[in-house]
Amino acid sequence: MYTPHAFAEHDLAGLDWLVARDPFATLVTCGADGLPVVSHLPVLYARDGGRILIEGHWARPNPQAAHAGPALLLVHGPHHYISPGWYADKEDAARVPTWNYAVAHLAGILQPLHEEAALASIVARLGERFEAQVGGQWRYDHDNPRERSQLRGIVGFRFEPDRVELKFKLNQNHPVANVEGAIAGLGQLPGEAAAGVAALMADRLARPRD
Repeated sequence: MYTPHAFAEHDLAGLDWLVARDPFATLVTCGADGLPVVSHLPVLYARDGGRILIEGHWARPNPQAAHAGPALLLVHGPHHYISPGWYADKEDAARVPTWNYAVAHLAGILQPLHEEAALASIVARLGERFEAQVGGQWRYDHDNPRERSQLRGIVGFRFEPDRVELKFKLNQNHPVANVEGAIAGLGQLPGEAAAGVAALMADRLARPRD
């Protein structure tokens, strides 16, 4: 990922925030024909210092479920169009439009999981992670043979990245007045995307600059 110095994020707390905000990730591997194979799926995330563990599962017919080896996981953050009309120096500097966003790329080794206990654990923890968000009460019941039999329809995975790239592109390469103008412009727009990018920009603006 092309990441100019001004946009590079080195604190893994940024990754924690991204995954907590949107745990629906993009998993990319390389197929036998050399072409990319891509899946979009919810993931479980855990971090202990610099060690990161990501778990999830595919439907068994998914071609990616047969993959073991190098993989790339993309975690998506908020993003939004930025109008040059919001900048204080828009005329003097002949500013042009851009797009602000936050994203993470995690590269590492993907390990498929077939053991019933591992699959049951992943399904149960995914339910615990997301069911409460919708006010539901579903819980995986391993003692129910009908639920347990459905584990045969999935393949789990464990992914431990050895390289993490965090890019928070938030006008850090602009004068403070331009950043403040863009935050104000986004603040006039509806929707979570504009509010999310504005909040990230305000947070980065409050940090000491290099």
